[in-house]
Amino acid sequence: MYEHLHARQIGLWRNAIYVIFTLCGFATASWISRTPAIRDTLGASTGQMGWIIFGLSVGSILGLLGAGHFIASKGGRFVMMNGMLIAAGGLAIIALGSSFFTFAPVVFVGLAIFGFGFGICDVAMNVEGTMLERAMKKSLLTGFHAAFSLGTFIGAVVGWIATKSHVSVIMHLGIVLILLVVLIVYLSRFVPKGTGQESKTDKNAPTLTTKERLAIWKEPRTLLLGIIILGMAFAEGSANDWLPLIMVDGYDTSASTGSFVYGIFVAAMTIVRATGGMLLDKFGRVAVLRASAVSAIAGLLIVILGHNYIIASIGVVLWGFGAAFGFPVALSAAGDNPHGVAARVGAVATAGYLAFLVGPPLLGMIGDSIGLRMALIVVLVGIVFAGLTSHAARPLGEKGQTATK
Repeated sequence: MYEHLHARQIGLWRNAIYVIFTLCGFATASWISRTPAIRDTLGASTGQMGWIIFGLSVGSILGLLGAGHFIASKGGRFVMMNGMLIAAGGLAIIALGSSFFTFAPVVFVGLAIFGFGFGICDVAMNVEGTMLERAMKKSLLTGFHAAFSLGTFIGAVVGWIATKSHVSVIMHLGIVLILLVVLIVYLSRFVPKGTGQESKTDKNAPTLTTKERLAIWKEPRTLLLGIIILGMAFAEGSANDWLPLIMVDGYDTSASTGSFVYGIFVAAMTIVRATGGMLLDKFGRVAVLRASAVSAIAGLLIVILGHNYIIASIGVVLWGFGAAFGFPVALSAAGDNPHGVAARVGAVATAGYLAFLVGPPLLGMIGDSIGLRMALIVVLVGIVFAGLTSHAARPLGEKGQTATK
């Protein structure tokens, strides 16, 4: 499929995907960093804020469920570009709902639209990543997710500066959405047309029947990869959804400090993901995932039991280290089999986003009763299960792993 591409074209394709991953992280962190300000403007309680954030989860799940079909029909470039444009529209509605209308349902709708666009873009860019790994014959997906984490770090820092400088939410998010639109339109030209697209005449990418698509959800390996990504996504997503508020409410810090600590979390994830290829090549997926689970558990225990925000920040670093590998490793494993790659990556990604669907309202409701810090005990359970099922991420062809025909 890629024989007609020159090395320079593949390099431009790779660089474009790096930037797109970065943009997605930047957009996500931009709105997350303003959650304390949005909550205060709306006058929402912790539990109410959980249900508002639930809109993001609903939109994301709908996008993820449809992504495999969209990619198979239109190709990854089409889905990525349109997904990013839809997400930008969602940011506009979030900004208006929280600053102009100050009406929670509008923010909910904006988050749902943002989540839908991000969901289909998420699967498409990960399919692009697995195809690039095959084209370049090297591990790249962890590096792409490092770019996503770099984007979240930049977004968190910009959000912290905006908060400290009293920049309005509507101005902050307005600038972000303009940046998204301009860059995705420019970058799309460097991505080959039809990546991940299925064809009735292409032996390398045959069209899956409806029965074959549904059967992917029943594959034992796919189910176990779903458990891994579910637990690790819960560890990552709980920080994305709640860490600034955990620091504000649980440790009595300022909103700017909460945003800064969230920046520490994404910085830790970025550093580990940037070295992920080397670690995976040396120790393998299973050992890395098990070590990640131990680190995340230790970090969360420190955050839950810490006496001040400085000690808690050490736990946040370990938490970030532990949460770094879950998504990229599970999705890379899902892409081992090129037949039905879009459907399989979409299925595993959907399992991960179930953590984002269940997490916000669950932690919000529990947090209303026992505090957000203690509510993180629920996250620990998911990480334990992820660690116990890590063996499913062994590459196809190794002992105990066979490809599904």
